[in-house]
Amino acid sequence: MAGASSDYQRGGMDIAEQTSTYHLVMGMTKWGSLVIAAGILFFTLLFCTHTGFLGSAASAFVMLVIGVLVLREKKDAAAH
Repeated sequence: MAGASSDYQRGGMDIAEQTSTYHLVMGMTKWGSLVIAAGILFFTLLFCTHTGFLGSAASAFVMLVIGVLVLREKKDAAAH
């Protein structure tokens, strides 16, 4: 059952494109989720409470600021 030998070497392939695609998808998921959550908060407060436009916008903005602070890339401690 032995097949013909091939030039395939396990672990020898350059995976830089796959790695960069993975990081791109994870970043888009992370930041897209934050934007969607802020939008849901804005519209929920706007249409389901007596908060009004400014209160809803301020709440969504605060959520965005906190989300950016929490989700941003941390500098590597080993690099310093």
